[in-house]
Amino acid sequence: MLTYHRKPVCLSLISTDLPIWSVVEAAATLYQKDHERFHLLLSTPPVKNYEAVDNLSCTQNTFQQQGNVQAPSTPRILWLEISPYRVIMTMQGNDQLSYRHFWEKGVYGISRYWLPGESLQLSQAIRLRNYTRSLTLNGRPLPEHLRVEYELWTGKVQLGSYILSLEVKH
Repeated sequence: MLTYHRKPVCLSLISTDLPIWSVVEAAATLYQKDHERFHLLLSTPPVKNYEAVDNLSCTQNTFQQQGNVQAPSTPRILWLEISPYRVIMTMQGNDQLSYRHFWEKGVYGISRYWLPGESLQLSQAIRLRNYTRSLTLNGRPLPEHLRVEYELWTGKVQLGSYILSLEVKH
């Protein structure tokens, strides 16, 4: 049962204790693998410098561009594997950074980052742990909202608490 739908989405990442936030609004392709499993694929726009001009919301125009930053030479592809039990997010195709996160409620998952010039072999990745405090997926038959709350760790040092939110507009 592989069906797909083209949908506008808003993906945001917010740190609850550090000045880190990012919002991407784009068209995505949502693939339904079975009743509760989905893949979401989107190309993200080039990274630019932004300044907040209002509160953080996917439904408002909240950012103002500050200068030009050259786009990466290859498009950035974001791929999310979504179910009510776990989420895997992979970003590929960027000459600057690639990563892969694994979240499952109540579990220490692995986050891997590959920096420029590194081979994409697992032995050369920067490996961090993430603890998933909460994972909720709402919407039937297609997902409408995903929220993942997690902590990022290296050894015994916490690198912050984060909220990943995905809104699928129908």
